[in-house]
Amino acid sequence: MPALDVAAGDALQQRLQLQLVLADVLVTEAAALDSREFRNWLAFFTADLLYWVPIRSTRSASDRDKEFTKYGEPAFYDETFRELEARIVKLESGWSWSEDPPSRTRRFVSNVRVIETHSDRDVTVESNLLLYRSRLDADTDIWTARRVDRMRLEDDRWKIARRSVFLDTTVLVASNLGVFF
Repeated sequence: MPALDVAAGDALQQRLQLQLVLADVLVTEAAALDSREFRNWLAFFTADLLYWVPIRSTRSASDRDKEFTKYGEPAFYDETFRELEARIVKLESGWSWSEDPPSRTRRFVSNVRVIETHSDRDVTVESNLLLYRSRLDADTDIWTARRVDRMRLEDDRWKIARRSVFLDTTVLVASNLGVFF
């Protein structure tokens, strides 16, 4: 096996270090949601956030480009920072019937990898998400998804500027969609 040159080794070490830092951000963000610390969760996003969960449909192999709705078409979520903040205000108000009593959730974030570097302060990260929700006494939901996050370094802190969540299911059998991905 050929020896790794020093420059390549340094680049690999920097890439892996960045990947580890970003994975920690995403896992900590998930923990905030699972703890229902919604205000703390909002702090993981930039003010110009776009949070998007398109609708998936089953398509033939030749139509895979039409599998998910596009921006501007119907979506489960198509939100800005202010819209997410309004959802949280509603959750905190006691008037969010779909989340009173609150769901119990557990998020597992894995396979985090940097897929594109736009600059040393702007990267795109892909991860897998497994979200388990238990509601009331017997309702349970499990969602799996691929997430693509555009992350930006602001004030020495990595934040999510754009989140796209591509659910693996085409039919949601949940009684409501009162969770964040």
